[in-house]
Amino acid sequence: MRKTAMFRRSLPVAVLGLLGATALSAQVPSNNPTVRAVLDGIKADQAWTLQQQRSVCEIAAPPFKEAVRAAEVKRRFEALGLTARIDAVGNVIAERAGAGGGPTVVLAGHLDTVFPEGTDVKVREVNGRLQAPGIGDDCRGLAVMLTVARAFQQHKLATPGRVIFVADVGEEGPGNLRGMRELFGKDYPGRIDYFISIDGIGLGVVTRAVGSHRYHVTYKGPGGHSYGAFGIPNPVHALGRAIAMISDLQVPTSPKTTFNVGVIQGGTSVNSIAFAASMDVDMRSESADELAKLDVKVHHAIQAALEAENARWPGDRARLSVTIDTIGIRPTGSQADTAKIVRATLDAARALGFQGPTGAASTDANIPISLGIPAVTLSGGGAGGGAHSLQEWYQDTPNSYRGPQWAALLVATLAGVK
Repeated sequence: MRKTAMFRRSLPVAVLGLLGATALSAQVPSNNPTVRAVLDGIKADQAWTLQQQRSVCEIAAPPFKEAVRAAEVKRRFEALGLTARIDAVGNVIAERAGAGGGPTVVLAGHLDTVFPEGTDVKVREVNGRLQAPGIGDDCRGLAVMLTVARAFQQHKLATPGRVIFVADVGEEGPGNLRGMRELFGKDYPGRIDYFISIDGIGLGVVTRAVGSHRYHVTYKGPGGHSYGAFGIPNPVHALGRAIAMISDLQVPTSPKTTFNVGVIQGGTSVNSIAFAASMDVDMRSESADELAKLDVKVHHAIQAALEAENARWPGDRARLSVTIDTIGIRPTGSQADTAKIVRATLDAARALGFQGPTGAASTDANIPISLGIPAVTLSGGGAGGGAHSLQEWYQDTPNSYRGPQWAALLVATLAGVK
């Protein structure tokens, strides 16, 4: 779901042998012959990665309807020689057994998009770019994950730790991270040591989880004719009052805290007083305390708008009511830059010749980070833009292979190399 990451100039893999040992973490196996073969193979397979990205993107995966894409990704894992299954909520899980004595590492990419059923997902080439809904978020992540799995299989990389590849459901807004909740709550409770997700384009890393509270708010009343029933409380007017109050709220810039009314609905005609009006509200922050404070203020605004609209028409017995339904709660969380997984991530980037800028976002990593499980979200390489729009685009660059190389080297670092 993360949309941005800076693409940095990269150095050739051959430079790895020239980098001094003091420049890298001793745990990054960049000079291991098999790991080097994996990295070189990923570079050589850049066209294969792009084909995976393009073809999987032409399989629609609207919210809660990821099954067809999931079945195809499962088939592709099996074609690589991995045993794969689909869990109770629709996650595709493929395991690669470890040689023993190492940690369990998950590499994930999400199946779902934000686009409704019926959206045209045909990939088109426009001015040298691939354009399609979801082409970067997260068809790139799925392609990177498949590329890493293929490289490990082809070069028979042996890791002491188990590696689990997961194509998960429900990462985007309506899904409320249901795939990750299932993975950590029921599939592998207490059995995952490190988590890496691949989301979007560029070469950046998310190390801190931006939490969110999302509500569907509905004002209801009797409704009526705009002329004949004039003088009764109006749900649309109450909604307008609430939006105005929310828009005037003050929030801190650090830790960054935000709010947004993203969807409004209501009314049947221009000459009718609506019987219902609703809005979807999104609040986000890196700080659980600031998010909780904002939540209280937004709830107060919603109630104050109801009372103000009812008070506007004191002579009428018709009263409005309001309901607030929760549509998504994502936990916050943070990790110090000194945490092992963060150091390993940045060291792996340096081993590949670039700096991976760190940041905060709302991704699949929110769940493990909130549970105290080391987790990061990497970008998948390449360039692109327009995420969550019908004009979303992706463009392969000369160094696009750095994305899957980074993921592969980080997995090898964490799972170990025998």
